[in-house]
Amino acid sequence: MSPPTGNGAQLPTEIAEWRDRTRIFLRPIAAPSILGLFGFAGATFVVSAHLAGWYGDTTTPEYLFPFAAAFGGIAQFSAAMWAYIARDGLATAMHGMWGAFWIAFGVLFLLVTTGALTLDGQAAFDAFGFWFFALAAITAIGAAAAMFESLALTIVLGSLAVGAAFLGIGYYTDAAPAAGEGWLAAGGWVLIGSAAAAAYTAGAMMLEGTAGRVVLPLGKYKRDANIPGKQLTSAIELERGEVGVRQGQ
Repeated sequence: MSPPTGNGAQLPTEIAEWRDRTRIFLRPIAAPSILGLFGFAGATFVVSAHLAGWYGDTTTPEYLFPFAAAFGGIAQFSAAMWAYIARDGLATAMHGMWGAFWIAFGVLFLLVTTGALTLDGQAAFDAFGFWFFALAAITAIGAAAAMFESLALTIVLGSLAVGAAFLGIGYYTDAAPAAGEGWLAAGGWVLIGSAAAAAYTAGAMMLEGTAGRVVLPLGKYKRDANIPGKQLTSAIELERGEVGVRQGQ
């Protein structure tokens, strides 16, 4: 006879035997998007503020690329790999793609700084512009997927897609694009907003993790998930097929 479950119902014999023989080994990890979003926010802010004309001149990218490559590249790409472990496809794709971009950005301006490459002329700016067109298209898909996650993440990715599109247009349509002018300035302002939204989202996730309850709302679909002081997480999640491991972030 099958043993009873918690509500008095009988479990099928094969499931009961499976439970008797199963041992669960947990591998808890922090939410990877805390690192990824903070890395993205830092790199995007310092570069976008220059594009918006807040500071600097034509040589400024030479001083920005190490920070952007480390903060936005290494940190964010590392977050993508941990998001893969957390089984979060959206975070894996977005952090992985933008982390790879910031690493490529660092390599590009390293070559420019050492004189191995010259980022000048319409052909060079056209190619650089298409970097942002590709980023904008993929990020827009991510923003659509984020609508099922939270309003905060949707705002981050939606504004990021728009800002990347503006930068693509700026580099593609101007033979000598200058920071603080036209499409580049517009893209810089939009990306500053995206960086601020990313910092808020990462901060809200970090505060929830340390406090064990909601501190700042993220605009999730469940009403309880946006009530400050509400405890949300559960110890075990069975629905995803891996007992004892919480799926996602």
